[in-house]
Amino acid sequence: MTHCLLVDDDPEIRHLLLDYLKGFGFTVQAVPDGRTLRRALAASMPDVLLLDLMLPDEDGLALCQWVKQTRPALPVIMLTAQGDPMSRVLGLELGADDYLPKPFEPRELVARIKAVLRRGAAAALPTASAADVRFEGWIFDRLRRELREGDGTVLALSAAEFRLLSAFVDHAGKVLARDRLIELTRSGDAEVGGRSVDLAVSRLRAKLGEARSGQPLIRTLRGEGYLFDVKVDT
Repeated sequence: MTHCLLVDDDPEIRHLLLDYLKGFGFTVQAVPDGRTLRRALAASMPDVLLLDLMLPDEDGLALCQWVKQTRPALPVIMLTAQGDPMSRVLGLELGADDYLPKPFEPRELVARIKAVLRRGAAAALPTASAADVRFEGWIFDRLRRELREGDGTVLALSAAEFRLLSAFVDHAGKVLARDRLIELTRSGDAEVGGRSVDLAVSRLRAKLGEARSGQPLIRTLRGEGYLFDVKVDT
C-alpha cells in the first residue's frame, strides 16, 4: 500500500485530501508545517511527499531542497497557490519531481502520484545500461540512485540531477541538444525551459569536476548542445 506524507497548513485541505486519497487505497499522514514534517521523516519513510510551498514556519522550497539532499530517492510533488512560472522552475530545479498549482482536482493529484511512482519504479529497474555504471572514477548506482566516488563517498543528487546524469550516461559520446535534454529529463507535465536545463547542467558539471584529461566531463558545444565526453563501463 502506498504511503503518502502530506504537508499543508490548511486544515480543510489536509482533511479533504486525506479522505480522498484514502478512498483510492493510499495511506496518508497529514502534518501542518516543516517541524512536524522533519519529525515524521525521522520516524518513517513515505513513498511520496506532497509538499505545500507556503508553510507558516519554513519556506517550502528550502524544505524541498533539504528533503532531496537527505533523502534523494523520495519523490516530491509540490502543491502551491503560487502558479507563476518562476516558482515552478525553482521547485523543479531544487529537485521536485512534479508541481501541481492550486486549485486542482484531487483526481489529478492521484494521477500524478501514480505517475511519479511509476517513473521511480522504472528508474530502479536494472537494465543493460543500468546497475553500476562507472566512468572517470565515479560509480553511478541507479538502483540506489546514488553517485559514489572510488573511496565510497556518496555524492547527493537531486531528482533533476539524477535524471540528467541518466540521460548523459545513456547517450555518452553523443551531442544532446537542449530540447532533447528537456525531453529526456521531463518530470510529469511540468514545463521546464532551456535556462533551467542550463542551470542543472552547470550544477551537475560542478559536482562531477574534470576528466583525467583536464576537460570537463560535460562539455558545452556552442550552437549544438551538450556532450558527455567519457567512456562508460557497465
